[in-house]
Amino acid sequence: MLSTSRRVLRVGGLAALLVVAACSGGSSGSGDESATQDTAASTTTAESTTTTTTIPPILAPLTGLPVDASITRPALVVKIDNHPKARPQWGLNQADIVFEENVEMLTRFAAVFHTNDSDPVGPIRSGRKQDVDLLESFNAPLFAWSGGNAEVTKLIRASTMVDLSHSAANDVGGYRRESSRSAPHNLIADTSKLWTLAPEGATPPQAQFTYRAADEAIPATARETAGIKLTMDGVRVLWEWSTEFSRFLRSQDDKPHVDVDDVRINAANVVVLYVQYSKSGYSPVAKTIGSGEAWVFTAGKLFQGTWERDDAAKPFVLKDTAGNNITLTPGNTWVELTRVGKGVSYLPGTDPTSFSYP
Repeated sequence: MLSTSRRVLRVGGLAALLVVAACSGGSSGSGDESATQDTAASTTTAESTTTTTTIPPILAPLTGLPVDASITRPALVVKIDNHPKARPQWGLNQADIVFEENVEMLTRFAAVFHTNDSDPVGPIRSGRKQDVDLLESFNAPLFAWSGGNAEVTKLIRASTMVDLSHSAANDVGGYRRESSRSAPHNLIADTSKLWTLAPEGATPPQAQFTYRAADEAIPATARETAGIKLTMDGVRVLWEWSTEFSRFLRSQDDKPHVDVDDVRINAANVVVLYVQYSKSGYSPVAKTIGSGEAWVFTAGKLFQGTWERDDAAKPFVLKDTAGNNITLTPGNTWVELTRVGKGVSYLPGTDPTSFSYP
């Protein structure tokens, strides 16, 4: 195993300290020299006291990063196209969590927004049957999509997600066609407008992962890594650890994956869930209730372990080889729903072009 000089990535804010100091004191003299010389002056001194109260930071539930105030709005999930004609996309670097799922000989993204806006976001495409189980743990999220077949549409509308499809939200959600792209790869919307359509009583999402504290060391079950190669359906994915940026950087089909601002797609964490896929018609359906192997890339390290989820309303539980919960680096996370056996991790110092995709 190779070693690296960076053992711990310290990210996030320290708890604020509020110091309330209550100090009192002084001296007072009594006596009258003209009356008597035997009366001594008396002095009373009150000891100063200091009280220190630690105020825990307010953390964003989907990133573990400190925020100025609690984010009370619901999560917003946007289905984003990954067809070659849909690239580069809007909003992938602004999402808190991005799921990459196999569709028909391509992948599609379910980008979950809560902390940040993206105006615009897209290109927006259709939902899939697998989205219903995958996204239920976000507490009835708003769901921006551009429709699906009759079975999928029925399932989504019967789910806990709030239907903000193109047909449901339309102009008030900021849906429009981008003239520089061709249909159907040019439908965009605005997250700021979509959030105005949240129903009364909508609640923020529960945390999906646990995060390390700023001064918490990386557990000994972590292994050295420089990244991972994944074979998704119709897309070859490479995540590389950057010591310069302390981030994982993404490539697709051996080209850097960038957004519309020409910024490389990047993540603090990459969680690879090896899942079984069934089929619904021509569409793959990821099985995300159950258990399987998990590889968690965080802080330039790799944890190999398992994922488990017995209820769609609950987040994934990630455990390492010692049976301990895996904690992530505060920040954004990409979750890869990868077919079993379709990932290869590699060590630092290895040229990723020197070996094939699995």
